[in-house]
Amino acid sequence: MMLIEETAIADAALPVDQFKAHLRLGTGFAEDSVQDEVLKSFLRAAIAAIEARTGKVLIERDFSWILNGWRDPAGEVLPVAPVGVVSAVKLTSAAGAETVVDAAAYGLERDTQRPRLRPAGSCLPKVQTGGAVKITFTAGMAADWGGLPADLGQAVLLLAAHYYEYRDETALGAGCMPFGVTSLIQRYRTVRFGAGVMQ
Repeated sequence: MMLIEETAIADAALPVDQFKAHLRLGTGFAEDSVQDEVLKSFLRAAIAAIEARTGKVLIERDFSWILNGWRDPAGEVLPVAPVGVVSAVKLTSAAGAETVVDAAAYGLERDTQRPRLRPAGSCLPKVQTGGAVKITFTAGMAADWGGLPADLGQAVLLLAAHYYEYRDETALGAGCMPFGVTSLIQRYRTVRFGAGVMQ
């Protein structure tokens, strides 16, 4: 399995001015934009960390997901949420020949936690041994920053500020995330049941 981000978040979609205000950086100076690239990098890092922790894509963009075979031919759960549209499904044979699957053969079952590609019939199209299937889709909670839920936007700013303030710190533990951020994103995390454990 391989998930590929086909389009990145545009610089214009990043809340640089809000982040500056959050950090209480000075304004009105000729050098106002000197830190913009650094601030964008911390915002991108914070968005990526929150997306990884929640399994949710915050700002809409295109992805492709490549599988060597269906895990469940009766309906394949997509790796991120929410998915707005599945734009294409392509089968690749062992010899490398590509076939575009007719859009009438499948549909998207929308879900905020576990969106699923469903067959129009009983099973999704067969993937040849040694072949692959590529699903192209658009996912995201909002088209732009202003459309995000306020708590997720605040979580991004808090985490980006944490990265900014501790940018020279190398002793933080793996997966370190401030409590305020963790509490803000908790309700967006996907609940998984397995082996008697809830995550």
